[in-house]
Amino acid sequence: MKVVLFGASGMVGQGVLRACLEDPEITEVVAVGRRPLGRSAPKLREVRHADFSDLTPIAGELSGADACFYCLGVSSVGLSHEAYEKITYDYTLEAARVVAADNPHVTFVYVSGEGTDSTEQGRVFWARVKGRTENALMAMDMRTYAFRPGWIQPVHGETSATRWYRLAYRFTSWLYPLLRRVTPRYVTSTEHLGRAMIAVTRLDGSGPQVLRTDQITRLGG
Repeated sequence: MKVVLFGASGMVGQGVLRACLEDPEITEVVAVGRRPLGRSAPKLREVRHADFSDLTPIAGELSGADACFYCLGVSSVGLSHEAYEKITYDYTLEAARVVAADNPHVTFVYVSGEGTDSTEQGRVFWARVKGRTENALMAMDMRTYAFRPGWIQPVHGETSATRWYRLAYRFTSWLYPLLRRVTPRYVTSTEHLGRAMIAVTRLDGSGPQVLRTDQITRLGG
């Protein structure tokens, strides 16, 4: 199975990459990014590209994929509405357009988030944009899954590229076992996320397309 991975340098993407490299049925992982990952593996191939609003120049590298795991994303904190919408909506739809071109059997997994607004009518801007992105992906000719995790715990040395996220995880990591016991429906890990993404590629497409934290954890368990 050939997998295209966006956002492999981020915390979630690192966990997904690890799961892909460990899975014996995945034969090739094409990681698309602006900078080198700083690691190598026999079935890992990096494709570096600067402009995520136009992936046409690397379309050939992404063709024939069985799955695309889209883990690229940013916090809306400190960004203008225009910048957040471009990264969250425009970049994601461009990736889906290229990966799904003449390939309706591809499975596209989009990492959204708890609180996403599917109605696109709520007061929270980021939630509306995430909802619009999910809805647009669901309307495309491909198998789409939207993952809406709540608290994500890095478990194998994965780290966030955002400094204040790194600090938050560093000072709250001791809470993870407690949160797993008290609020298991809202807590998962990078390992469960990676395994769950691979798991949905093996489903027949008849189940829910929007998966929340507890469903992700069960699939990735």
